[in-house]
This record gives sequence, C-alpha cells and structure tokens, in this order.
Amino acid sequence: MRDEHKFTLWRLLPVVLTTVAAAAWFNNVQQGGPYVIRNLIPLALLVLLSGIALYRGHGVWSGTGKRLPLGIIGYAIPALGLSLYLHYAYSVNLNEMFTDVTYPEQVFRYLPIYTIGAGGIGFAIGWIVGRNV
Repeated sequence: MRDEHKFTLWRLLPVVLTTVAAAAWFNNVQQGGPYVIRNLIPLALLVLLSGIALYRGHGVWSGTGKRLPLGIIGYAIPALGLSLYLHYAYSVNLNEMFTDVTYPEQVFRYLPIYTIGAGGIGFAIGWIVGRNV
C-alpha cells in the first residue's frame, strides 16, 4: 500500500469514527425505528465527501486547495449539527417539544432532506469562502 493511501485512510478515520458513533446513537434514540437508515444518508455523504477530498489531495486535506475542505466543513456543521440537535431534543423531550404530538417519531421522516439541504447550502458557502482564500 502506498504511503498516500495510508495517509488517506488514517486521516479519514476520525470522520468514520464520528459517523459510526452518531449512527449508533441515532439508532438508540430512534429505538431501531423505520427511519434509522434514512437518517444515516447525510452522514454517509459526509464520509463520501471527505474520502473524495483526501483522495484528490493524495492523503492531505488541503492537497487540492481550500475549496473542498472548507466546503466539507460547511456541509458537516449544519448537516451533522441539525441531526444531532434534533435527536437530542427527541431523546430528552426538550422543552416538551414532543409531548402533545400524536406521532413524535415522524420528525425523523423528513429530517434527512432538511439536513442535506442545509448541508448543501453550507457546502456552497464553504466552497465560495475557499475560492476567495
């Protein structure tokens, strides 16, 4: 295995471990419900984007410039952050948000669409900032 591939896998490891931890927690919060797999799509996109950035940069995050890494950070903050926040709010019933709702687990039905959309906007902002750096 070439050194750049070792660096790629080594530098991708924190992203993968964070994604696995979030996925396990999502499964725990949703109690294995029907929307667990659907809510892992934004996380899988984060790993995919990170893998592409490291592959194109030959094992270095900024190997191809600042656009892609800043775009990935711009994607991760709203996509992962919104997912984590809503799962947390559901798990502790934050401010009794889910008390009077008939089907409270339905919040997870469309959550991936919102998080991917917010992540896409964040990616675009990061991409633009990276172009100007």
